[in-house]
Amino acid sequence: MHLRDRSGLVQVVCNPKKVAEVSSLHAEDVIEIQGTVTARPADQTDERIASGEVEVQAEALTVLNRARDLPFSVEREELLPSEEMRLRYRYLDLRRPQMTAYIGLRHALMQLGRSYLAEKGYWEIETPILARSTPEGARDFLVPSRLLKGKFYALPQSPQLYKQILMVSGMDRYFQWGRCLRDEDLRADRQLEHTQVDIETSFAEERDIQHLVEGLFHLWVKEIKNQSLEIPFPAITYSQAVERYGTDKPDIRNPLELETVTERFKGSEFRIFADIVEKKGTVRALRFKDDRRFSRKDIDELAEEVKPFGFPGIAWVKKQEGNLSGPLSKFMNVQELAEGELELTLAGTEKKLLNQAMSRLRDMCGRKLGLVDEDQMSALWVTDFPLFELDDETGKIVPAHHIFTSPQAQDLKYLDTDPLKVRGRLFDVVLNGWELGSGSVRCHERNMQEKLLGIAGLDPAHFDFFLKALDAGAPPHAGIGMGFDRIVAIFAGLDSIRDTIAFPKTASGQGLMEGQPAEVTKLQIEELGISIARPRRKKK
Repeated sequence: MHLRDRSGLVQVVCNPKKVAEVSSLHAEDVIEIQGTVTARPADQTDERIASGEVEVQAEALTVLNRARDLPFSVEREELLPSEEMRLRYRYLDLRRPQMTAYIGLRHALMQLGRSYLAEKGYWEIETPILARSTPEGARDFLVPSRLLKGKFYALPQSPQLYKQILMVSGMDRYFQWGRCLRDEDLRADRQLEHTQVDIETSFAEERDIQHLVEGLFHLWVKEIKNQSLEIPFPAITYSQAVERYGTDKPDIRNPLELETVTERFKGSEFRIFADIVEKKGTVRALRFKDDRRFSRKDIDELAEEVKPFGFPGIAWVKKQEGNLSGPLSKFMNVQELAEGELELTLAGTEKKLLNQAMSRLRDMCGRKLGLVDEDQMSALWVTDFPLFELDDETGKIVPAHHIFTSPQAQDLKYLDTDPLKVRGRLFDVVLNGWELGSGSVRCHERNMQEKLLGIAGLDPAHFDFFLKALDAGAPPHAGIGMGFDRIVAIFAGLDSIRDTIAFPKTASGQGLMEGQPAEVTKLQIEELGISIARPRRKKK
């Protein structure tokens, strides 16, 4: 039989005549073994487990606890139940060797990071979980106060204001594996609560933070993957990233790049695109050597990938043996393509959706062509983000990242006349196509901070405690916050962060094991001085 603990498996050999209890054992029973560790015969070693060259010759066995009515097998991966069942019985799911390895990886990354930052002179300082509600972006989780009825705490969306106040306090170098809570829709890389590697430094500029982060990732990749990560990371601007890759978080292991070919279709006989160009739309193309020989079926499958962005299909043209084929072949000159090239083209008036669709095509084609080495890691910095953007629903100016960022000096002239032209001193770290964190040089002067809040339509009164702190002689400072769950997912080779978290929520925000969120007693509600409004019935 196998005995399992957190470190793995070991083979135990029992003689039922000497250890009678072995005959009554069930899977997952908790037992204590006394015996001798011996080498296994050379022809009986088990290469599947780390301890496969040894075994324990049991001399005594004690049953410490029985496991009864298990809903699924921990050992048999081929019989893995649904994710809902796994989350409902998370304590069993975490026993699976694969899940244990993910939690161990999380621990290793965290301890390496803590040691690295401490050696650099950073102090780990906790910030409050009960905070004040400030309109920073996502919806807050609110906590009613029992002692001060009618007032509420908020769970922190991030430690942003507290870590900046620590800089005002003279702490100079701070870090924290901080808990962040946001009442927002969940997806593969987002949970209601997540962990952020939070760093702040006084008297620092962009390159100081970037250099620190590059060293941290270099250490992680070396120690965990036994690979070398190129540093310094290459840097491109936000506008360059969107133009070349269609996204501000490109996977640069994929060498394919996009083109803007709008001019080609001005007045073209290909009326679908020509009409879009007349409406001030954009035409974008992805061209590559078709070594894989994409079939019509392959292109139809790619077309399905862009439909969620509002594109009914893909216009394409291919050159083989000197001839063009495809929907665009009648509208292009044969000299425009090299032999063996395939071009996929989309056009639209909504540039954001067009870029998202083209980015999706680039990712899919890069993998179909075998251009992406999934075992390698490649990082970059994306810089010069807009400080403001228009909200898709309201059309109002809102912060593009967060509002506590300094504007770039050369763009200050646009603050009063055209704030959408203002770029922030912002930088994102991107690894293998995942945005892992955003950093910035902060705004440390009260007057400028109030101005930025006003442009974004935020009431400075909500931030009065923070503005007072800036008035107390705030030093220039910069920092970054990085999603730790995403970092673990990349190192684990996962597409979702859920298995990197010991007790995650479902897509609907439920904790199935505990049965949360749950109702509370009437007395608890009354003690808080609040009441629960019943949903209104819809009129028939």
